[in-house]
Amino acid sequence: MIKSKVFLLVFVFALAACSKGTVSGTTGTQTQATTSSPTQASGNISFTAPDGWVVEKTTSNMRVAQYKLPKNGGDTEDGSLVLYYFGQGQGGGTQANIDRWISQIHQADGSDSKDKAKSENLTVNGLKVTMIDVSGTYSAEMSPGSGDFTSKPNYRLRGAVIETPKGSYFAKLTGPEKTISHWDQAFRDYINSFQFK
Repeated sequence: MIKSKVFLLVFVFALAACSKGTVSGTTGTQTQATTSSPTQASGNISFTAPDGWVVEKTTSNMRVAQYKLPKNGGDTEDGSLVLYYFGQGQGGGTQANIDRWISQIHQADGSDSKDKAKSENLTVNGLKVTMIDVSGTYSAEMSPGSGDFTSKPNYRLRGAVIETPKGSYFAKLTGPEKTISHWDQAFRDYINSFQFK
């Protein structure tokens, strides 16, 4: 009787962990986030981080994965990629997120970053993906609602919204231009590795 109660508790905790989209894995191997909830499509999202990316501990429940991309080309800072998931129907629409990312980059001549941004629509393993690429001075809140903004010239922002049956995933890569250029193909390979099964 006690063994069956212990088993039941372990099963319930395991099921709860799966419904939140738990992630495990290391660089260079496939990572999966599992979901099973009556209100969501059931399945796994999987992706592979390229060799050379450093897996970091996520700092919030909305971050599925977080990586440091080591600096390159004389840059003094590393690049940073965060993969966000807010839940099915959460996190805003694709275009709203693309526009918000573009608005975080400012041009030295005062021109509109929308005119400089490059966007791309593609299908990756059956998933609709929208990508953005824009360079300039990166200015974003240091933490949501803080009112304190960072200002980093000669930065580049690459972003991707990956639409899945359980909602969108948002991959945001920022860092100095030379470093992001060095990891540009790796970022594309990362996005191309996404699958939902």
